Amino acid sequence: MLTLRTSSPFDLFDRLEQQLHTAERVPAAEVHETADAYEVVLELPGVNKKAITVKATDRNLLVSAERPSSLERKATNVTKPEASDRTETGRGLLLSEFRPGTWSRSFRFPAEIDREHLVASYRDGMLSVTVPKARKLTTVSVNVED
Repeated sequence: MLTLRTSSPFDLFDRLEQQLHTAERVPAAEVHETADAYEVVLELPGVNKKAITVKATDRNLLVSAERPSSLERKATNVTKPEASDRTETGRGLLLSEFRPGTWSRSFRFPAEIDREHLVASYRDGMLSVTVPKARKLTTVSVNVED
């Protein structure tokens, strides 16, 4: 059975806007390669270090995190007196261009990686993950029997 879909020119703009919002939520990344390892660097401003998860399989690295909304940040940050003052006086948020939410991003490497020796560090909103390449013996010695 053939289903025909009718669409207007504005549907294209709606899909484009949806893709742009999704792309903005996924952090920018750089991947570098050396002789011994890969290094993945991701921009994660406003993300708490405890909200970052790094997992690896034979050739894949999966990084996921959650950036809370401004209301969630205010609820967990009780040390700022102005946050409680605003809620008592009834002031509300006028503009927010921050993109809260949960996301995950995976990277597939051309060769196997050493999952046991991953090193991740997070500083100034930048996550850096060093992914060592798996070392394999290319030469094997075989004893010849009589």
